[in-house]
Amino acid sequence: MEEKRMKEEILGILENNGRLTAADIAAMIDASEEKVAELILEMEKDKTICGYRTVINWEKNSDEKVTAQIGVKISPVRGEGFDRIAARFSRFEEVDSVYLMSGSSYDLILMIEGESMKDIAHFVYDKIAPMETVVSTSTFFVLRKYKDHGVILDDIHETDERIQIRP
Repeated sequence: MEEKRMKEEILGILENNGRLTAADIAAMIDASEEKVAELILEMEKDKTICGYRTVINWEKNSDEKVTAQIGVKISPVRGEGFDRIAARFSRFEEVDSVYLMSGSSYDLILMIEGESMKDIAHFVYDKIAPMETVVSTSTFFVLRKYKDHGVILDDIHETDERIQIRP
């Protein structure tokens, strides 16, 4: 199998289950365990694979977290565009993800987690809003997660509560 294709298959498998071993993946794609381990290590080194993450349904735990999406309108820095400010946002430990957007009234979207809504509010007005390139922000709190990173968190049974009318 071509190496590029093999890498794509490995990535697809790991994206769905990061706990699989090189031996498991090798059996799935009919390759040697050594080759799969070598390719995984190579992709970790070149940052194709940036980490392994467990999806947790925090509603099932007493230590529930608050998640928010913050839209940030910024003035880009000449010669650097949005990269410098996005890198600065990325260094905050509260920030889980930073996305450059198009088709939106916001340039960047930050996904953050906190212990409470108040923690997130403090983060926005203490750390984000005072920055010289920030024009405006808008915070959206996640009320409930139904699906996260491709994983359905709870089986929500749709029930049809309409009254049946028989002829």
